[in-house]
Amino acid sequence: MLRTKRLILRRWEESDAEDLYKYASDPDIGFAAGWKPHESEEESLESIKGVLSEPETYAVCLKEDGRAIGAISLKLYGSSADVSAKDECELGYWIAKPFWGQGLIPEAAKEMLCRAFEDLKMSKVWCGYYDGNEKSKRVQEKLGFKYQYTKDDVFVPAFNETRTEIMSCMTKEEWKNEL
Repeated sequence: MLRTKRLILRRWEESDAEDLYKYASDPDIGFAAGWKPHESEEESLESIKGVLSEPETYAVCLKEDGRAIGAISLKLYGSSADVSAKDECELGYWIAKPFWGQGLIPEAAKEMLCRAFEDLKMSKVWCGYYDGNEKSKRVQEKLGFKYQYTKDDVFVPAFNETRTEIMSCMTKEEWKNEL
C-alpha cells in the first residue's frame, strides 16, 4: 500500500467490483485508454481478477473513504511492448470523470515514480497516450516526462481501429532533478 497526501494506492479487491463498474462503464474513460466500457459488475470483477491483479497495479482511492476511483500501474518488462529492458517500466493510469481536474493522478503518479525509481530500481519509466487525449498529455507534462517518439497505426483491438500513440519517458536522473 502506498500513500500520498490525499490518496491511498492499494491492491484491487474483489469487493471493489461495484465501484469499478460505476466508473469503468463510462465510455469516456475506457475509450481514451483503449478499452471498452464495462457492461456489468461481473465484467469489472473479471478485470479485477485479471489485468488489475498484475504486479504493481493499484486502485487509486481517496483517503477519506478508501473507495476505488481509478487505477495506476507500472507495467514491468515483458508486459509492455514499449519496455525493452528489465530496468524499465511503463506507467499507466486512469481516473473516474467526477475526479478529473483535481490533480489526483499527478499526485498518484509521483508516488508511483518514487516506487519505480527507489524501490524497484528502474532506470527509465515510459508513458504513452493516444493522440487527442489531452488530459493524459497534460499529466505527463506536469510530471516532467519528455517526448520520445510517435507511433502511427497502433492497432487498438477493443475498437478494431488504429490510432497514433505518443510515447514519452523519464530517466531516474531526470526524476531526481524534478524533486
